[in-house]
Amino acid sequence: MLNLFNFYGLDWLAMALSIVAVWMLGNKNKNGFIIFIVANLMWIAISATLIHSYGVILGNAFFVVSNTRGYMRWVDRMC
Repeated sequence: MLNLFNFYGLDWLAMALSIVAVWMLGNKNKNGFIIFIVANLMWIAISATLIHSYGVILGNAFFVVSNTRGYMRWVDRMC
């Protein structure tokens, strides 16, 4: 039987946050970067503790850096 909650629903929450972040960035809302960073940190935590996937950890670590850079560049343009 397929268990949709193998990872206590945390993977679903991280995925939902990622979708909300993409939507917010598509609407030119800089807070999408913050939501993306939270989702990426959740994916890192899930991967490190439950999934044990170094690829997911490395990819999301890069995404945290990329989203932080995007947020900082957005804030610098507004000042």
